Amino acid sequence: MGLLDSVLGQVLGGAAQQQPQGGALGGLGDLGGLAGALGGLLANNGSTGGLGGLVSKFEQAGLGDVIGSWVGKGENLPVSGGQLQDALGGDTIASIASKLGINAQTLLPMLATMLPALIDQLTPHGKVPEQGLGNHEDLLGSLSGLLQGRQS
Repeated sequence: MGLLDSVLGQVLGGAAQQQPQGGALGGLGDLGGLAGALGGLLANNGSTGGLGGLVSKFEQAGLGDVIGSWVGKGENLPVSGGQLQDALGGDTIASIASKLGINAQTLLPMLATMLPALIDQLTPHGKVPEQGLGNHEDLLGSLSGLLQGRQS
């Protein structure tokens, strides 16, 4: 999981730097919840069916070109909070926001910043790995350890 730790460190560190002090990420307190949310979206046994399932959800929402740019090589197309809500569904967004103790309007811009960069870096060969990114427990442990290290 060393590569995953490294990639997530770069993405989460960059997203945290883009938020103003005391902003959305700073107000979360326990960033372990964010690790759980990302793990739930990307894990093979997560709510979306892993990265492959996430790609399918985006394609069904008419956003295949957007997520395709994140997976593929080249520039990442931007995504809006509204597009994320359409692709992931209001229930998924509400569930993640609730777990984090924030509202959807706070969560969506965070996801719109972090998800493209995270998926881009997790797919350096321009395609979704056949075996996926691992199970939720693996990703959660990796993300939580990384985030706790950053809070020190």
